Amino acid sequence: MPQHKSALKRMGTDKKRSARNNYVKRTIRTLDKKMLAAETPEERTQLLDELYSKLDKAAKKGVIHKRTASRRKARLADYVNKQSAE
Repeated sequence: MPQHKSALKRMGTDKKRSARNNYVKRTIRTLDKKMLAAETPEERTQLLDELYSKLDKAAKKGVIHKRTASRRKARLADYVNKQSAE
């Protein structure tokens, strides 16, 4: 256990932040799975827009790195484009 008051406070904020980060990551993962399982192209594009928003917000808040968000967005767009071409 920490000996200083500031270290104890820091433990509390770390716990809150990690809980928020895990929530955001779980939400992104769930949306990703929903989009991959989507039946119609309209549903896919709607979920893709939502995923773009979530990834951008997560990168902005520092939950994930901005290049990670960019890479995932590119891969998702590639997948949607391939599915709609078929």
